[in-house]
Amino acid sequence: MSHATVVTAAMLAIGDELLSGRTKDRNIGHLADLLTLSGIDLKEVRIVADEEEAIVEALNALRARYDYVFTSGGIGPTHDDITADAIAKAFGVPCEHDETAMTLLADMYRRREMEFTEARQRMARMPRGATHIANPVSTAPGFIIGNVYVMAGVPQVFQAMVDNVLPTLRTGTPVLSLAIACPYGEGEIGTPLTAIQKAHPDTSIGSYPRYIGQKFSTEIVVRGRLQAAIDAAGAEVHAMIEAIRQRKDIAENHSAEA
Repeated sequence: MSHATVVTAAMLAIGDELLSGRTKDRNIGHLADLLTLSGIDLKEVRIVADEEEAIVEALNALRARYDYVFTSGGIGPTHDDITADAIAKAFGVPCEHDETAMTLLADMYRRREMEFTEARQRMARMPRGATHIANPVSTAPGFIIGNVYVMAGVPQVFQAMVDNVLPTLRTGTPVLSLAIACPYGEGEIGTPLTAIQKAHPDTSIGSYPRYIGQKFSTEIVVRGRLQAAIDAAGAEVHAMIEAIRQRKDIAENHSAEA
């Protein structure tokens, strides 16, 4: 692993509607997929309510621990959209109307022949010193402050903002993976698989049980950033499966002979 570059990230999803189940999150999986492809490890996801104290506490914990933090939700025009205020508080700066954002939104509403109301002007508020994340879908920008990327909760807008952000990020060595089908359940492979994992610390080995008909099986996935390390661990996994098969064959033959 010493030859690999590791870049870490976390996501903070904000909104009462996520915690109540009223809204089903679609942003976490999308971000995870794109970060993985970019060689950035998404290490933690938190979901918090529209409460300033909860947002500030979670954000300060995450931004101190990871290279990047991505947030979704809470930057709209309504009274409960308090993300910008909370993030400003976390950084200890004022939250104010951004001049460029005000111009962008005013021009957009003028073109649409709609009033640029006080509520709509709330979407131009951001912490002092923040820079914009472009929003090609609905104009109202997200923003960046420090290592925190603040984006909308609406999936179409969130995805467009992520597309604009990704090319600007520092990326790491991509994680590679090897999937191995194992015909035995976790109860049979648990002990030897633990030994293999300890012997190959440059990999992460996961086991995912399956139950088809009346038979358990397992998919074993070896992940890592170095192909040689994955190949070495994978070879031991295949050897483990073969050793279990041979042991079972011997046991069945002895049973048949008896």
